[in-house]
Amino acid sequence: MNAAGLDLNVRDLSVRFAARSGLLGRRGSDTWALDAVSFSLERGRTLAVVGESGSGKTTLLRSILGLIAPTAGSVELFGQSVQSMTDDEKLAARRRCGYVIQDPYGALPPTLTVLGAVLEPWNIVHRGKDTREQGVSKAKGLLAELKFPEGLWEARVRYSLSGGQRQRVAVARALILDPDLLLCDEPTAMQDVSTRAEVLEVLMRRVGEGMSMVLVTHDLLLARRAAARAVVLYKGRVVESGGTDELLERPSHSYTKALLAALPRL
Repeated sequence: MNAAGLDLNVRDLSVRFAARSGLLGRRGSDTWALDAVSFSLERGRTLAVVGESGSGKTTLLRSILGLIAPTAGSVELFGQSVQSMTDDEKLAARRRCGYVIQDPYGALPPTLTVLGAVLEPWNIVHRGKDTREQGVSKAKGLLAELKFPEGLWEARVRYSLSGGQRQRVAVARALILDPDLLLCDEPTAMQDVSTRAEVLEVLMRRVGEGMSMVLVTHDLLLARRAAARAVVLYKGRVVESGGTDELLERPSHSYTKALLAALPRL
């Protein structure tokens, strides 16, 4: 952990995507995917980022990893500015991070088996070292912890898995290197009620052991269960932030109220 006690510090982060010219040569308006977003995350804590599709959540995660260059503002990852990192420093920082992307169909190598897909990051990082047996044991342990059917461990990703199963494989793949920081983009969106609870339990267990997590979701109830704090994104701006209990019980912004109103109720 850095001296300030933060794994992640985002300050006034803005990302603008330039508009392309249309068929008639007319150029549209630039899009501000993020506009002056600020928050911080301490080690061993979870921050929920809540918002609808198109609110900038995925752009935020990619900016944290340095995959998208900011137009303005800064990101400090493990106490170091991402913008000032060398390529080697970025690689080292990313190896301390896990990333569960939103699309489980695009997240996994289709030609590998389930076990091979989980093991791939381990093999890349430990290339040339005699650690494969250790990696296989760890991959199997993660799949078992996530209640993934053992009969499918040797199945090919391309032919055999549902969306929810792919999502659990992606979570195991992101955890195999014991990340200090996990970035999760809707990690339970394709799970049914029972497996959603199982996946969330695994993630929260890791946080209890010292991992930090940014959990992207559109579900305020899921945010409250997983995180003590949340920021609400709307059109790239933080419109409200604070404790998740307070956001659910006393929302102040109309957009947060609309998200609450959209929740299913008995």
